[in-house]
Amino acid sequence: MAKTYINSTKYEISAVFKIEGVVDKHDVVGAIFGQSEGLLGEDLDLRELQKNGKIGRIEIIANVQNGITTGNLVVPSSLDIVETCIIGATIETVDKVGPCNATFKVVNIKDKRTWKREQIVSRAQELLDKAMHEQIPETEELIKTVKERLRVSSLAEYGPDKLPAGDAIESSDHVIVVEGRADVLTLLKNNIRNVIGMDGSKISPTIAELSKRKKIVAFVDGDRGGELILRKLMQLAKIDFVARAPEGKEVEELTNKEIVMALRKKVPSSEIKLAPQLAEDIPENIAAELSAITKEMNAPPALETQSPYAAVMAELRGTLKAKIFGDNLTELKTVAVRDLLKTINETKGAKVIVLDGIITKRLVDIAEEAGVTEIVGAKIGKLDAKPKKLKLTEVQ
Repeated sequence: MAKTYINSTKYEISAVFKIEGVVDKHDVVGAIFGQSEGLLGEDLDLRELQKNGKIGRIEIIANVQNGITTGNLVVPSSLDIVETCIIGATIETVDKVGPCNATFKVVNIKDKRTWKREQIVSRAQELLDKAMHEQIPETEELIKTVKERLRVSSLAEYGPDKLPAGDAIESSDHVIVVEGRADVLTLLKNNIRNVIGMDGSKISPTIAELSKRKKIVAFVDGDRGGELILRKLMQLAKIDFVARAPEGKEVEELTNKEIVMALRKKVPSSEIKLAPQLAEDIPENIAAELSAITKEMNAPPALETQSPYAAVMAELRGTLKAKIFGDNLTELKTVAVRDLLKTINETKGAKVIVLDGIITKRLVDIAEEAGVTEIVGAKIGKLDAKPKKLKLTEVQ
């Protein structure tokens, strides 16, 4: 019995036929085998090739209309391309099916391996897409989870105030001081474990005590707030080096590369020149603490007693407040320096302003428009020109 399948199809012969009569499928197959027998010798005899599994089952689709049978057939082949083409040409020699005239025409010979390669590429793409969308995100999530657990496991509490810190404070000669917990976690995520947070703008005595035993690197945000905290930190603790985040950025949002570069660029604290402190820029909570620090340090600058406002300045120094006087030095209001600009226009009859801060150009412009005749401050800032109707007095 002839084999009806082959183990590996290399090619497919596709042909169409037209038969001038009504015949069945087995008649077509019989004609192909019968008329090719002995035509090509034993090696390419269709019956022998099918027995040996080199030619597969001939598939036929037929249609009968008006006494004419038409259709197409497919012959699977595991022969090489030359032998397969010979078989295709042999099929075209069939001119009779039973008593009916017939015509066979090979349409194409398809390389099944090409089709399989296309299927492989298509399926490989599907599998890749699935891996990218399903498996890789899971891997990324796993890595993220492991890193998160690693940095949280390294987070410790240090000192009586239980400040957020890494677990390498005691084992390191240098300790990096940052503003808060978020900054500590960022450094831990980047495997920097000798870090401690100040708990925001509050500076714990723990930091001051730690600075007596360790080299301290203050790592602050690259903005005005970072500078204010640095100023405060340098008043309360011994700071050896200062590192800053890139301008406009906070430590907690830095990448690994930015953190490493910022720490490499740290400078000795002795080389740090802080920008002039404008009292009106200082947040209320920091201003109050700085005022208390100043009083505790008990080191106010010497007063210049030539000025009639020396006593007022002595009262205001360290409070970051201002007093507004009317005619005959009648006191009208006492306000925080940060609120002074908007208060001037709201104060009727203001003539003299005494403030614990810097006399700025903006303050001069607003005061002059409001009819103020004199401003007394700790320092006169940079002005474009000397005011014509307004006296400025500096009391140090």
